[in-house]
Amino acid sequence: MSALRHVAGLLIVAGIAVAACTGSAASPAPSAAAPGSPSVPASGAVIVGTATTGLGTALTGPDGKTLYIHAGDSARTSTCAGGCATAWPPLTVTAGQRPTAGTGVTGQLGTFTRSDGTTQVTYNGLPLYHWQGDAKPGDTTGQGIAGFSVALATATLPPASGTASPPAPSASGGYGY
Repeated sequence: MSALRHVAGLLIVAGIAVAACTGSAASPAPSAAAPGSPSVPASGAVIVGTATTGLGTALTGPDGKTLYIHAGDSARTSTCAGGCATAWPPLTVTAGQRPTAGTGVTGQLGTFTRSDGTTQVTYNGLPLYHWQGDAKPGDTTGQGIAGFSVALATATLPPASGTASPPAPSASGGYGY
């Protein structure tokens, strides 16, 4: 019987921990974020913002870090999976959720379903990614690596013909990251 009480006690503690992590109406609302800083409202919306970098006005994710596009991608189609997606994590939302445009975002935000079933955010149709090498907002260390470039607020879809090919996978199946 004491084992049953112990298990019941653990379940109660776990329930309290889960409730604490999910927040409540009493949670304070986040303050207005400074340009280039993370901006995630209490609703959990994914906000795409902008920040000025040495390369121009770049799109940023909810954490304020630079977002990237890949030359091998086309409208609502990602060529980055496996090891590539580990090094270049796609900006995703929960299925059915829509990204929100922050200050300075003038293009069209959208989503599509990736081959792994997750929902990736797009800007003017192009899939958006983070780069694992960027440590803080404003970093653009992924520029030019393996066909990736900073997603500028002026990005447009590539032409229908003559689009760039994705980098060839290495013998190990990775993309040289």
